[in-house]
Amino acid sequence: MPIRNRLAEMHTKITGWRRHLHQYPELLFDVEQTAAFVQERLAEFGVDEITPGIGRTGVVAVIKGKTDTQGRVVGLRADMDALPIHEATGLEYASTVDGKMHACGHDGHTSILLGAAKYLAETRNFDGTVVLIFQPAEEGGGGGKVMCDDGMMDRWGIQEVYGLHNTPGLPVGEFAIRTGALLASADEFVITVTGKGGHAAMPHDAVDTTLVAAQIVVSLQSIVARSVDPIHRVVVTVGTFETDSVASNVIAHTVKMKGTVRTLDGANRALAQSRIREIAQHTALAYGATAEMVWEDGYPVTVNHDAETGYAVEAARAVAGDAAVDTNIDPILPAEDFAFMLEERPGAYIFLGNGDTQQCHHPEYKFDDDAIPVGCSWFAELIERRMPAVD
Repeated sequence: MPIRNRLAEMHTKITGWRRHLHQYPELLFDVEQTAAFVQERLAEFGVDEITPGIGRTGVVAVIKGKTDTQGRVVGLRADMDALPIHEATGLEYASTVDGKMHACGHDGHTSILLGAAKYLAETRNFDGTVVLIFQPAEEGGGGGKVMCDDGMMDRWGIQEVYGLHNTPGLPVGEFAIRTGALLASADEFVITVTGKGGHAAMPHDAVDTTLVAAQIVVSLQSIVARSVDPIHRVVVTVGTFETDSVASNVIAHTVKMKGTVRTLDGANRALAQSRIREIAQHTALAYGATAEMVWEDGYPVTVNHDAETGYAVEAARAVAGDAAVDTNIDPILPAEDFAFMLEERPGAYIFLGNGDTQQCHHPEYKFDDDAIPVGCSWFAELIERRMPAVD
């Protein structure tokens, strides 16, 4: 596997950065220590520009190539935030912050991009400009959108944007990607059912909202089973169910449930929204209750652009070899707010093998540090291929 020699030499140092970040996880936009660490390293590398505070706590940095004959600008992104999870790995460098853990490998992503930045700042063997994007709040905060809303793409003239994510179950040293929809949209809904509370012994004098809400939960599954084309992927999940009663002999006056919808295209996203509202309202009406549905748009579908996916594949094959790059992986239904950046600019998102470990968001998840030079080499290869040096 042709890992860059310089990046192989840096492996131990980058691993040290990653393990340091792992010990001090931060959530959402509250990533001040992580952002400061990133800025310190970038300053050491001698990058041309460092700008903090983009998207509240994001960091954007610039590295200029030896030449710039075509004015090409390519963005590379890594996420920095952790999850509200109690770590259970038993690692010597486990989280020191109770209830917070890098359980999705963002410490690895940040360190990989830092490693690539150090290499690119040293060599500058490209014709154009690299924009490094260190993003907060991927885990539910929409930090990617906030950075875009801050005008990041126009301010730095970014023309293409690329990112990666570690993938448990995919061997270290391998990549996986596809054109088009790669990850799902993720929207949230809240349904509030209102009836008439009463005594459990006299249900005829009440409107039992628990019964009504239970019927709604069951009926919502008909959206996937009967409203959506069977070859398409949609998931409707009710995650919470809460009544305003705390006693077993009281019929609740209201029930509130919260859930998520995941789809891989806009048409099914809109269909699910309308069907949830219709099912909730009409089911409640049939029982003499009322139902209100509030919908909150979340992350859109992560859609890889055709040409840019091709560039990502070429770089991955150069690093790992043809056999180690799956170019037609099935889409999966987790969501990723890199989707917002791909709505602003053409680009691609690739999966990086993380070997045999628990899935992301698990308290025993572990990032495999052997993946670091592979990811760094992919970023470096991508830049040198998209902006080849001019003699």
